[in-house]
Order: sequence, then structure tokens, then C-alpha cells
Amino acid sequence: MPSHLIGKDAFQEADIVGITRPITKHNFLVRDVKDLAMTIKMAFYLASTGKPGPVLVDIPKDIIANKCAFEYPETVEMRGYKPNYHGHSSQIKKAAEKLRNAKRPVLYVGGGVIMSGGTKELALLAKENNLPVTMTLQGLGAFPGTDDLSLGMLGMHGTYWANMAVNNCDVLVSLGARFDDRVTGKVDKFAVDAYKIHVDIDPAAIDKNVVVDLPIVGDVKHVIAELAAEMSSAPHINDWWDQINAWKDECPMDYEDNDGLLRTEMVIEKLSERTKGEAVIVTDVGQHQMWTAQYYKYAHPRSNLTSGGLGTMGFSVPAAIGAYFARPDQPIISISGDGGFQMNIQELITAAAYKLPIKFIIINNSFLGMVRQWQELFHAEKFSFTDLSASNPDFVKVAEAMGCVAYATDDPKEIDNMFDKAFAVTDRPVVLEFKVVKENMVFPMVPAGGALSDMMVKRLNPKLM
Repeated sequence: MPSHLIGKDAFQEADIVGITRPITKHNFLVRDVKDLAMTIKMAFYLASTGKPGPVLVDIPKDIIANKCAFEYPETVEMRGYKPNYHGHSSQIKKAAEKLRNAKRPVLYVGGGVIMSGGTKELALLAKENNLPVTMTLQGLGAFPGTDDLSLGMLGMHGTYWANMAVNNCDVLVSLGARFDDRVTGKVDKFAVDAYKIHVDIDPAAIDKNVVVDLPIVGDVKHVIAELAAEMSSAPHINDWWDQINAWKDECPMDYEDNDGLLRTEMVIEKLSERTKGEAVIVTDVGQHQMWTAQYYKYAHPRSNLTSGGLGTMGFSVPAAIGAYFARPDQPIISISGDGGFQMNIQELITAAAYKLPIKFIIINNSFLGMVRQWQELFHAEKFSFTDLSASNPDFVKVAEAMGCVAYATDDPKEIDNMFDKAFAVTDRPVVLEFKVVKENMVFPMVPAGGALSDMMVKRLNPKLM
């Protein structure tokens, strides 16, 4: 709308600046066309430096229609915004000393390592010093999941050995992670005996959730390289690795696979074996998302696309379309539950219209699976509004009606054949519906409000197994 109508409750007016303030890094309202070029320059500068984030520019109708001489600055400086890219040298030296002398160290890696482009530096630090690496959901792909040093994901649905290692470590180095609640569980019981080092480019993130012993503010890519250069010797941690491997043997990631029933874990494991990490995996939200994090072995950064802490059901289908246009050289594989898939099912039409060879996998257990899991475990089995068996459509018919190729199965022996048929199609989307065990649950699981040591590794009520 025109500038003079802002604040007048005019037709279709919404306070876009106010609405978006909590969900953007910054936003601008342009009131003079002469400020437009500089504002756009500042917006891109803010969005791409420091901790990356969305920046909104609200341009009123009359500003869009106006004219002025175009002057686009080559550089921009903003008072009060000076991201620090290199860690303080004395802090780096302290961190290296602590790491060299550690008996039970763990590198705790978040999505910041991927955003900074620091995966090579991370690999160098970890491999030269034989350090265990555990990753957050957004950090998956920062370090190869197939590497012997990888402990997999930590947190609410992390591996048993990753959580046990974090809970019992003596030095915890957080790299581009934020100590969110899905990682820490009960904060006052999180890694209580560990000396905590936190590396983050955003000073506001330091001590926000967990008070640390040694903060290092800087771009994690540079700080990791600086830390690796200070590591004159590797810590002696053979006993620590023996303990970690004992935890792996104590509670491995496994599942029932000899009863003839199709399970999500089988599908994800087969997909991981087939693609060998050479794909972009786009997950929706729910049980399938956690099983993918547990069983898919990410080999590269930016191959794991998920809504993370927002938990946005319906994310996967449109996000996969965007991923294809960004990475047409890679197989794009969308994985959704039957509930989340329906929230943006209409976007199959978009994928078909542009002949995008995306593989859309539906994990159909006829439930809102994760909600049902919580109802069983924490709400006295009071199941409410989670059973979709009477309302789900015929996904194959819907997909075909929208211009996609579609297949469905409930047979574990058909998984490979389904993938063979799907990957043979290169001129349109393919929808693969896997009808899995209805009441399967994701383990390990840390109960909400519990500590990592409170991990549940099996179902409480054997009658429902």
C-alpha cells in the first residue's frame, strides 16, 4: 500500500514490520526511494554475515512506482554491527590446552559449522586428534556419518552412546551449536562434570541456555582452524574410545526385521545404502524425521534439509521443490509422514508442472505418529485425534491425478524394487508410499524435562509392542 496509508487500517493493511520482527534477523521499512538501494545493500549484508538470517525489506507501493538516480554502494558499514570472525588468541590457547589434556573429550557440532563452511576444518581437527564428534539435527552432514569418529546425533532422539558420551565427558567443545532444549534435556543435569567450551559468532548465544567455562566469539570455521593449529599433540583417549564402543555394544541401533512387517527404519537404511550420501534429503516433521536422523548416513554438508527447531509439518514437499532448483545436480528426496504430507500435498502439481524428478517418500503409518507416541508414553495412553486410518486418501491415486508416477507397498522385500522404479524416472516426480507398522515408536528417547541419563530405550507397555 502507499506510504501515506500506513497506520490508517487501510484495505489489506498488516503491520508486516511488527509481525516479522520476532522471526527475522532485522527488517526495514523504506519510506524514500532514495534510500532503497542502500537498504537493499544493508539487507544482503546483514543476512549473509555474522549469524546468517532472514532480513525483510518492506517497500510501499508508492516507493516501488517512484524513480531516482541509482547509486548502489560497493560496501556498507552499520554502527553497532561488527561481526567478530576470529577467536581471541588467549581463549584459543586455553581451549587447546584443555583439549590436549582431556581424558574424555567430545566435539558437539551444530548447524553453524555448515553455515560457516567449516566442515573441512572440523574434519582436520577431529581426525588429527582422534576426537569423538556428535551432531545436532541441523549439524548432520557437518561430519561424515560413516566415519568411525562419528557418534551420530545427540539429544532427545540421539544415539545411546552419543548421549552417554556427552553426559560423562570431561571437556565438551560446542562448535556452532546453541545448547537447545532438545539437546540438553534438563539443563542442570547436562554434562555436569564437563569443562564447557562454546564457540559461536553470536555473542548473545553464549551462556543463553547453558553457562559455559570458556566462551570464544568468532566464526566457527576460523576458530576451528585456529584451535587445530594450537593442538601440538593429541589427547590420549584410548580408554575413552573403549568406553564409547562399550556403550555402542550395550545399546545398538537395531529393530525387528524378521517378522515380515515393513518398518520405517528399513526404508531409511535401504535409502542410505543406495544413495551413499550422494543426495539431498528433505524431511518433514515427526517420527520419520528422527528415524532419518538416526539411520541415514549423511556424507556431505547441506545434504540434510529440515525445519529443525521450528518443527514445521508440511515443510518437506515445498522445500524439496526449492532444493531441486538450488541443486539440480543431486537427487532430491523428500520424506514425509502421511499427516504432514497432506498439509502441502497440492504442491505435487507444481513439481509435476515443472517436470521435477523429485522422489517423494510417504511413510504411512495411518497415525500422527510422534503425537501418538507422546500420548502413549506421557499421557496415560489417552489417544486423541491421531488416528488417520479412516481419513487418509489413496495417495497413489492422488499423486497420479496430479501428474506424478506413484507406487505403494507394505512388503519389506519390495523396498529395493520401489527404489529401482523411482530412480528410473527422470522426467517427472515420483511418489513412493511405504505402508509401515502402525504403532512403531522412535527410541532412544529422552522424556521432556528429563536429563540425558533418563533415556528410554524401549517401550514401557509390552502389550502395545
